[in-house]
Amino acid sequence: MLDKDLMIADLHIHSRFSRACSRNIDFENLVKWAKIKGLNLLGTGDFTHPVWFEEIKKLKENGKGFYYHDDFPFIITGEISLMYSQDGKSRKVHLNLLIPNIEIAEKIHEYLDKKGLRRDYDGRPIFGMSCEEFTKDLIEISKEIEVIPAHIWTPWFGVFGSKSGFDSLKQAFGEQADKIHAIETGISSDPKMNYKIKELNNKSIVSFSDAHSFWPFRLGREATIFKKIDSYIELVNQIRDNSFIGTIEVEPAYGKYHYDGHRNCNFSCDPNKTKELNGVCPVCNKPLTIGVDYRVEEIATNPKDFEPENKKLFYTLLPLHEIISLWLGAGMQSKKVWEVYNGLIKLFRDEFNILLNVSREKFLEENVDGKLIAFILKNRKGNIKVKPGYDGEYGVAQIEEEQEKLF
Repeated sequence: MLDKDLMIADLHIHSRFSRACSRNIDFENLVKWAKIKGLNLLGTGDFTHPVWFEEIKKLKENGKGFYYHDDFPFIITGEISLMYSQDGKSRKVHLNLLIPNIEIAEKIHEYLDKKGLRRDYDGRPIFGMSCEEFTKDLIEISKEIEVIPAHIWTPWFGVFGSKSGFDSLKQAFGEQADKIHAIETGISSDPKMNYKIKELNNKSIVSFSDAHSFWPFRLGREATIFKKIDSYIELVNQIRDNSFIGTIEVEPAYGKYHYDGHRNCNFSCDPNKTKELNGVCPVCNKPLTIGVDYRVEEIATNPKDFEPENKKLFYTLLPLHEIISLWLGAGMQSKKVWEVYNGLIKLFRDEFNILLNVSREKFLEENVDGKLIAFILKNRKGNIKVKPGYDGEYGVAQIEEEQEKLF
């Protein structure tokens, strides 16, 4: 159960100016749905985009790096895509940036503009610089800027990704590796998987959604739980000191790149099967897209069951829409699912309260269906079975035969 003096934050989101994102993302919608989700703090996302930045500047600042739309706080954030060549290999790495204030954001804009780099074509701009160079230059602008490798295992854009990533943070960031204080798990991994990498044992493990819309099955689907604060530097210090409370994760199998496979061939498999196949798709005879589960084991340097002394609490949860959909046997965005969702929110305030706090007795008092209650409580324990996602396809929550016999 979560304490009221905590702050649940999603600090990796996007605006309507990023490719493949909802055209309806604005601060009004973000705040509305963040409150329904149960979030207490958001990143603005896309601070490098000129039009979105003008909207960010309209937010009311508290003088400590928090910016408010009505009564809801944001910090300035944005994702950068670095694409370059290193060690004879094409590298593609996404970094999530936390920025202390408007003035520092403007200095970053000036730095990028002087290099002749465009910021206006996408909320997630692409720059041809190395992780090491880019991080070094940002830290010279301000030591309060936080650079967090985003969704670190994603095949194409994670720093450890199978397609274009590195085998270590040191390899990627060089002399700047000690300036990296945290990594983002991404949807397809969780803290336990990251414990297997010895180099990460002294890094904070944070989680954010990388949401491309404001809907509650995207926004806050992964989040980090902080001690309640109202300033940017207090927030960043919790990351740097690894003193935040914990994270909210989805089941890694739910992620779009957990298993290996080919979406177009409708084929997926676990790492053991991939090795039997020598990494070749049996349908089209082309190399499989190697997912997160395989990649973690490939570069693991700690024993299988290793846990660091400074490990954090983490919850494994599927979004409430998924649970209702599983119960009804209806599409996650169907009218029937939305009706049940809105009814629960009306009764119990917000989604995280429902997923984490509301007791069985409270549900029964409000005449919530017993089978739905069972699913919610099973989800609370991280025990909903998921058919693993692969090659861009999300995992699918499933009802096990053994579960069905319980109801």
